[in-house]
Amino acid sequence: LQHGQLKTMAQPPSQLPSEVWNHVFGYLSAADKFNVRASCKYFKKLVDHGSLWKDWAVVLSFQNGPYNSQFWATLRRRRVTSVVVRSSKAKDWKQLAHSLPAVTTVVMDQSSQKSLDCLKDFPHLKRLAIRSSCSSLSLDASTVSKPQQLTHFSMCDVTFPTAAMGSVISAVSHFTNLISLVCHQMGVFEETILMVHSILNCLPKLKHLSLSVVHRLCTFHSIPRPNPGPSGGAHGQAGAPALSSLELIDCMDHSLPEDAMRLMPGLKSLAVFYRHSHQEMLDRRPSPVCHLKTWLSDLPQLSTLVIVKGPPVKKYVTSIPATVTNLTLCVAGLSSGDMGAVAVQVPNLLHLHIDPWPSHLGARTAQIPQLFPKLKRLKLRHEHVPEKNFLRLHQLQDLEYLEILDSRPHLSELTAKLQALTNYRVELKNIYIFLNQNSDKTQFCHKVEHI
Repeated sequence: LQHGQLKTMAQPPSQLPSEVWNHVFGYLSAADKFNVRASCKYFKKLVDHGSLWKDWAVVLSFQNGPYNSQFWATLRRRRVTSVVVRSSKAKDWKQLAHSLPAVTTVVMDQSSQKSLDCLKDFPHLKRLAIRSSCSSLSLDASTVSKPQQLTHFSMCDVTFPTAAMGSVISAVSHFTNLISLVCHQMGVFEETILMVHSILNCLPKLKHLSLSVVHRLCTFHSIPRPNPGPSGGAHGQAGAPALSSLELIDCMDHSLPEDAMRLMPGLKSLAVFYRHSHQEMLDRRPSPVCHLKTWLSDLPQLSTLVIVKGPPVKKYVTSIPATVTNLTLCVAGLSSGDMGAVAVQVPNLLHLHIDPWPSHLGARTAQIPQLFPKLKRLKLRHEHVPEKNFLRLHQLQDLEYLEILDSRPHLSELTAKLQALTNYRVELKNIYIFLNQNSDKTQFCHKVEHI
C-alpha cells in the first residue's frame, strides 16, 4: 500500500483535473499556497487562480521602488481587488492605478494630499480607509471619481484643516450611499452625541458607525429627538432606522447622554470599549448613574453586545435585553454571581466571549455548560483553569467552535482530551499560537473582513 501511494504521487500532477487541485488548494493557508506554488510551474499556474485569493488584499510598500510587470500580472491573474498601500508618493499610486484598474478596496496606511488626489484614478472604488495623515487633508465630492459608489469609509488619525465637527461632516456627506463609517482619532472636539446626530442626518443608508469618543461632559439640551411612530426615526424613513450597529471607542460613562440610544432605537449590535476598568473608575470621580444601564434599556432589538472594561457588571446586567445571542464581556473581577445574573438575562445565548483578565475564570469555567447550555461558539482563557473544570466544557452539546486566548504548558494535550470527549465535533483554535506562527510570507496577503 505504501509503495502504491508513492507510485501514485510520482505521477505528473496534470493527470488530475485542475478543478480537483483548486478544491484541494482551497484548504491551504496563504503560507502553504506559497510553498506549493514554488514546487513546479504547473502548480504555480493553478495556485494563482482567482478563486483561491477571493477577499484577500495585497500589501504594497514600494520600499524598493516600483514593482515589475510580472508582479502586477500575477496579481491580475489572482483577481486581486483589495490593496493596502504603505506609500504616500503620487508616482506609486499612479503605477497601482495603471496596473490594477479593477481595485475596489483601498487602505491608505500613509496618506497625504497628493496620494489622496490619486484616488480619482480608481473608477471601481467601493471601500476606502485613510490612516495616519502626515498633513491636513481636504476631502470633497471630487476626491473619488464616483462618490455615490462608496459604501465603506474609514478614517483613523486623520487631520482636517480645522478641528470643527463641520469638517468631518462636510467630508462624509458627499458619500450618501455609505453603509459603514469609521471615525477614530479625528482631532474633533465637539460633543460625541452631536457628531452622531449630524452623521445620521446626512447618511440615511448608514448601517454601521464606529466613533472614538470625545471626553467632554455632555450638555445635550439642544439635540432633537426622534418622533415616535410607525415609521420610526426623526425623519420618517431616513436617518436613525437604518443604523443597526454602533461601536464606541475609548468611552467614558458620561461621554454620551443617558438617553443617547433613543436616536438609534433599531440597533442590533452595540460595542462599548471603555477607557477605564471599574477599579480605575473608583480612583476618579465616580458617576452617580450608569448610563450603560439606560442605553441597554432603550435597545429592544439588540442581538450582539460587546463590553470591554467599564462599570461593574452588576450595575447594568438587569438591563441586558433577552434578545442578545452574541455576548462579549471583557471585564475585570467577573464573579460567579455576575455570570449567573447574565445567564438569567440571556437564556438563548449562542456566542460567548468571556475574559475577566487580569483576573481569571478559574473553577467558574465549569459553570458555563449549566449557565449557557445553548452555546455554539465560546472564547476564553485557559490560564488558572483546573483540568477537570476545563474538560467540563464537553457538556456543551451544541458547541461547534472553541477559541483559547492564551497558551499554557501541555495545552495541546488538554485540548486533545476535550476533543476526544466531544467526539471531535468541536473546531478548536489557540489564537495565541496562531498569531505567533505567521511567517513573513503570510504578510503578503491579508484577508479582508472589513476596513
